Amino acid sequence: MELNSGQSFVAVHTRLRAAILSGEIPEGATTSQAMLAERFGVGRTPLREALRMLQREGLVISQPNHRVRIAELSSEDAEELYIMRIALEAVAIRVTVPVLTSADLAELDGLMAQMDHYMKLRDHVGHREPHRQFHYRLVYAAGPRVSERIDELFDHAERYRRRFGAADTWESRRAEHRAILDAVGDGDREAAADLLADHYLHTVRLVFGELDPGHDLARLRETVAIVAPGAVDQIR
Repeated sequence: MELNSGQSFVAVHTRLRAAILSGEIPEGATTSQAMLAERFGVGRTPLREALRMLQREGLVISQPNHRVRIAELSSEDAEELYIMRIALEAVAIRVTVPVLTSADLAELDGLMAQMDHYMKLRDHVGHREPHRQFHYRLVYAAGPRVSERIDELFDHAERYRRRFGAADTWESRRAEHRAILDAVGDGDREAAADLLADHYLHTVRLVFGELDPGHDLARLRETVAIVAPGAVDQIR
């Protein structure tokens, strides 16, 4: 889908961001503003504003002569990503659990059913939205600014999951989501935080097993020990 040159920089940002996160524009690729403008059918002014937003988000790196590079996947970036995710979400789920209603819990059960449905069909694209909504409902009470940041980090993690998650199985992931939901239903916010952290550490093990097996996750271990001590044994 192309965008016409009259569209806003927000629309341009959305399209470029999706292309980067999906791998349509591969990590490490270097290109020019002129080539991007031509490829996506957009004007230079909204493109520049969109690129500034993507640079602040850490997805592109500005280079001389109006060139940009798509940020590479790296062990340092992945560790920082999961430090932020676990720190923010372990707090946010603790805030959210006490205020969840029976309607919220029913919605979470429904999202689990949707995820099951799509994975039985091997429809990973369809699975993505109920998966996102499931995690959103677990943390929404922390407030819109926190939720927005968590949502952004969810998207960044998609780049790593898609690249390094081939060995994952829905059976194990389903069990993790169910355990989190059971803890939430019991009103046990400490267990919910620990299980959520363990869920993300499962991904960390997959990512670093391929990306950089020798990387010392010292900063992530310290973060987990502080915000989700029940999960600290799950990280090397």
